[in-house]
Amino acid sequence: MGDQSVHYTKNKVKSVIGWIVAVILAVFWLVVAFVPFMFMVISGFKQKMETIMYGAFHMPEKWYPDNYIEVITDPRFWTYFRNSVIVLVISLVILLFFAACAAYPLSRFTFKLRDTTFLLIVACMSIPIHVTMIPVFQMAIKSGLYDSIWALVPTSVAFATPLSVFILTGFMKGIPVELEEAADIDGCGRYRRFFKVILPLCTPGLSTLAIYNGVNIWNEFIFAFTLTQSEKNRTLPLALWNYQGVYSSNTAMIMACLTLSVMPMIILFIVMQDKLVKGMMAGAVKG
Repeated sequence: MGDQSVHYTKNKVKSVIGWIVAVILAVFWLVVAFVPFMFMVISGFKQKMETIMYGAFHMPEKWYPDNYIEVITDPRFWTYFRNSVIVLVISLVILLFFAACAAYPLSRFTFKLRDTTFLLIVACMSIPIHVTMIPVFQMAIKSGLYDSIWALVPTSVAFATPLSVFILTGFMKGIPVELEEAADIDGCGRYRRFFKVILPLCTPGLSTLAIYNGVNIWNEFIFAFTLTQSEKNRTLPLALWNYQGVYSSNTAMIMACLTLSVMPMIILFIVMQDKLVKGMMAGAVKG
């Protein structure tokens, strides 16, 4: 009994220490992530000269909501917002469908080049996307997609596909083969098994990928800046250029624009955070 009591006490102490460390790290990460966000939100309520005369973390002398009102009432902001939504929705639909179609044979079928194909997909994850900027720019010009939002869709899909296929392949490997065999006995063909059995069971993984890739696509700046030129084809991250001049910039207005730009993704994360957690937990258990 004495040894069991000592062992129980040691485990309890280790558990308490582990929780304390986890809480400290969580609080630290909350401060690191939350303080810059609050600085951005509060700076949007300052007047232009306040950002120049006072320090960055100085509270506004008087709350000035006109920056947010001006950004919201600017028709260009809603044009950029519409373009971002179009690129986001179309890119995610194509990306998730292609990734699922590629992950299914890699996780279920046995063919000669399966391992080689999978290794090539994994290798593509290590390629920095910005080294492809010049070839992508030239392809956009030759294909006639330059200076249109449609040039951003294939780039978003292409750069997010390797990681998405990699994650979905591991996710699908965790789905019992017996479910497909039962569907096969019931008369489901290969395509019906994929759409009726596999895809519904992959909903947590697809939701996780949709949130992760959605944030990256929404915030993408460098390719949007490179592949679009006219104001009507810009996306929301490029809206900041409206408040930046050659010799000066309206920092308060930029902060207000940034706040309004990130709010859709924050709201989306709050609404879908349960699906994100379920997808991550399911992937962890099955992996």
